[in-house]
Amino acid sequence: MASMHAPPHPAGPRIWSPTGWQTLPAAQQPDWPDQAAVDAVLAQVAKLPPLVFAGEARTLQAALANVAAGRGFLLQAGDCAESFEAFSANAIRDKLKVILQMAVVLTYGAGLPVVKVGRIAGQFAKPRSAPTELVDGVELPSFRGDMVNSVEPTAAARRPDPERVLRAYHQSAATLNLLRAFTTGGFADLHQVHTWNQEFVAGSPSGRRYDATADAIDRALRFMTACGVEVAATPALHQVDFYTSHEALVLGFEQAMTRQDSLTGGWYDTSAHMLWIGDRTRQLDGAHVEFLAGVGNPVGLKLGPTATPADAVALCGRLDPGHVPGRLTLICRMGAAHIERVLPPIIEAVAAAGHPVVWACDPMHGNTFVGPSGHKTRRFDDVMAELASFFMVHRTLGTHPGGIHIELTGEDVTECLGGAHEIEDGQLSLRYETSCDPRLNASQSLELAFQVAELLRG
Repeated sequence: MASMHAPPHPAGPRIWSPTGWQTLPAAQQPDWPDQAAVDAVLAQVAKLPPLVFAGEARTLQAALANVAAGRGFLLQAGDCAESFEAFSANAIRDKLKVILQMAVVLTYGAGLPVVKVGRIAGQFAKPRSAPTELVDGVELPSFRGDMVNSVEPTAAARRPDPERVLRAYHQSAATLNLLRAFTTGGFADLHQVHTWNQEFVAGSPSGRRYDATADAIDRALRFMTACGVEVAATPALHQVDFYTSHEALVLGFEQAMTRQDSLTGGWYDTSAHMLWIGDRTRQLDGAHVEFLAGVGNPVGLKLGPTATPADAVALCGRLDPGHVPGRLTLICRMGAAHIERVLPPIIEAVAAAGHPVVWACDPMHGNTFVGPSGHKTRRFDDVMAELASFFMVHRTLGTHPGGIHIELTGEDVTECLGGAHEIEDGQLSLRYETSCDPRLNASQSLELAFQVAELLRG
C-alpha cells in the first residue's frame, strides 16, 4: 500500500525526535506509581509489530485530501472508550455494521464518497476534567480508560497499572484482525446491505427508511448487471477501506509505537492510521502538539468553545507547516449554543492562512450534561442542532462541511435522550452501559445519518 510519491514529511525542516515531547509539559498523563515498571512495559511495546502501516496512513491522507477539496465526506465514529470487559467479535461486528450503514446512507443520499474512520482498535484512554471523582461519597482517582486503570470504584482498581498498556495493544491487534477480515472478506459487500440492519433497529423509523435505501441499492446493482457492467469484478462494491483512529493521549505508548518508515524515512505512529489531539491537550507549547507535529499520519485537532482564531492558526502552523492537503482535520466540538458564534472567525482565519484542512464536527462533547437521574447524557436534538449550525456556517462562508465525529455503539443502549424512540431521562438506567461518555445507539446513529445526508444535499 505504500506510495512512491509520498507528500513531504509534515515536520518539514524541524529536527524532530519521537522522544522530544518528554522535555515539555504533558497534560492528562497517568500518575504511574512505578516508573521502572512503565519503562519495562514500553520497552516491550517498542519491540512488538506495528498495528498499522505507513503506506495505509498515506492512503488515508490521500482520501482526506479529496475531502478537504470538497470531493468527499469523513465519517469518524465509534466508542467513547473501548473496554476490556465488553470485548467480543459480536460487539466489533455490530459497531462496524452501524458505521457501514451510516456510510451507505451518506453516500447514497448525498452522492459523495465517504471516508470511513473508526474510533476503534486503540481508543483505551480518556482525558478527565479532574484527577479525582466522588463515587458514593468516596473520593477516588478518576477512571482514565482501560489502558490505565479500571472503572471499578475501589482504590486498588483505580491504581494505574502499566500491564494494561500491553493488554490494550493485544486487544487492538485482535480488533484490527477482525476488522480487516470483515471489510475485505465479503461482509462489507454492497449485496449484503440488508444484513447490516439489526433486528432491534429494523422496526424503528430509521430502520424502515434504511431498508428502503437498501432496496434501491439492490435494484441499482441489478440494473448495472443487466446493462453488462461487470459488478462482480468491481472491488469497490465488495470491500471497503476502513481506517482506525484514537486520541493520542498516553504519550509513552504512542512513542513506543512510532517507527521510521523504510520507504520514505519519515516517522509514523503505527498504533492507528489517524491520531487526534483533544481540546484539553492542544497547548501550543505542550507535549501532545510537539509529538504529533512530527509523525507522518493524518492528524486531528479538537477545537472547543474557548478556541480562538489565533489559536487555530498557530496550531495549524505547528501541525501542518507544509500546507499538505489531508494532513490536518479540525474537529469542532463547541456545543449547539456556541458554534455559530465561535466557528465562523476560525474558519475565515484558517482559510486566510492557506491551510487545506478537513472541517469536521463533533456534536457530542459540547452537548453533555447530567440529567435529573444523575446520568451523564446528551440530547439527540442538541446533537442535530450543532450539526445543522455547522453546515449552515460552512454554506454561508462557501467552505466545505467535510465530516462528522460521532460516539456510538452497535448495541441497543439508552444513554442519549430523544431520537425516534424518544428516550427520556427516567429510561436511561434501562441500558446505560458506557464506562465514560454517553453514546448514540444504533437506531439513533442511523437517524442521524439520514439527517446529515439531507444537510449535505443542502
